[in-house]
Amino acid sequence: MLERYAPKVRAPGHEEVLTLLGPSVAWYLCVGAFLFSTGALGVLLRRNPIIVLLSLEIMLNGGNLALIGYSRHLASGAGQIFAISVMAIAASEVVVGLGLVVAMNRKQITLDVDRMNTLRG
Repeated sequence: MLERYAPKVRAPGHEEVLTLLGPSVAWYLCVGAFLFSTGALGVLLRRNPIIVLLSLEIMLNGGNLALIGYSRHLASGAGQIFAISVMAIAASEVVVGLGLVVAMNRKQITLDVDRMNTLRG
C-alpha cells in the first residue's frame, strides 16, 4: 500500500531526512523477485541464445530494482550507484554475447544452446 505520511529516517552519519512518499520496499522487492524469477525461467527453458541473453538482462533488472528499493528505503544513494554500475556491466555483457551469436551465425553453427557443448577455434 502507499504510505500516507513520510516517516523520518536517520541515515548513518547524516541528520534526519524525510523519505519520499510512494510504495513501500515490499512492493519493490515483490516486483524485483517476479522479474528475477521470470528471467530465470527464460534461461532454464529456452534454447535460443538471444532469448537466454534477454532473460539474463531481465534477471539483472530484477536485482537492480531490489537494490534501488533498499536504497530508497534507507535514504542512501549507494544502492542506486551500484545499480548503475551493474547496468554498465550488463551492457558490455550483451555486446560480447551478441558478437558471439553473430560470429556463430556467420560460420553456419547451430544456435541451439544444448548443442553448444565444446569450444572450437
